[in-house]
Amino acid sequence: MSTIALQTLPFGTDAAQRLAARLGVACDEIALHRFPDGELRVTVAPAAETTILYAALDQPNDKLIALLFAAEALRRGGTRRLVLVAPYLCYMRQDIAFHAGEAVSQHAMGTLLATIVDRVVTVDAHLHRTHDIGAVFPGIEAENLSAMPAIAGALARSGTDPATVVIGPDAESEPWVKDLAGRLGLQHTVARKTRRGDRSVEIDFADAALLAGRPALLVDDIVSSGTTLMVAAKTLRAMGASAVDSVVTHALFPPAMIAAFTDAGIRSIRSSDSVPHPTNAIALDDMLAATLAREFNPTLPPETTT
Repeated sequence: MSTIALQTLPFGTDAAQRLAARLGVACDEIALHRFPDGELRVTVAPAAETTILYAALDQPNDKLIALLFAAEALRRGGTRRLVLVAPYLCYMRQDIAFHAGEAVSQHAMGTLLATIVDRVVTVDAHLHRTHDIGAVFPGIEAENLSAMPAIAGALARSGTDPATVVIGPDAESEPWVKDLAGRLGLQHTVARKTRRGDRSVEIDFADAALLAGRPALLVDDIVSSGTTLMVAAKTLRAMGASAVDSVVTHALFPPAMIAAFTDAGIRSIRSSDSVPHPTNAIALDDMLAATLAREFNPTLPPETTT
């Protein structure tokens, strides 16, 4: 039995293979078979003592069942330590019951994953009132990495107009907007957002003079419906921004929406490869490999989490 190996669900396999190459370990794809009634059969490769399970957890429901079954097969096959690498971690947004009777999905998901793996590594998890990722996963190791170093590196390599203003669409985005702007030596500001519903928001900016005649770079952790991004772009163009570009960690929106973003005035949109998407332009394998180095050398200190 090998000491460490990586196995991936059959989604996001390109990113998983790059990560395995960085780590110098084998990468096997977990096989899924769907029966006529919708049930899944899951078949894993031979187990290693430590198995890194790579799973891009967008569109998560079937993937979670597959992950549960894969963990069962690997444990039974001899794996002693399971490390889940989920660059996008699902079901984190519902961290309280906003209305009577609602399930707290973050609590349920954290408890479930904590029973099947020994460590969780994710990127820019959608946490609001939960300030420590460790609180989501009782009794196991957990790291929530920031994608901002990888995004800043990619932007620096491609070149960014020094007049660019880095912009967050709401107050929650302020920490990573400030971080990214600091790494690139740019000014930043954050919009005021009022949400009326899943697809209805209002956005305004207090410092219009800062934005007029300058390029704007919209930064967000997750784009799913795209409403916030489009409203922000239209607002910025109306205020005189010379161009609007966007970078996001997790691109969850349908690829067909790219045309709608263009119509809203967004010149370009780039995402990390946390989930497979046509806008992927920023690889996370370097930062993931750095934090997983502790699996090969336990004396290394943990990576800084957000």
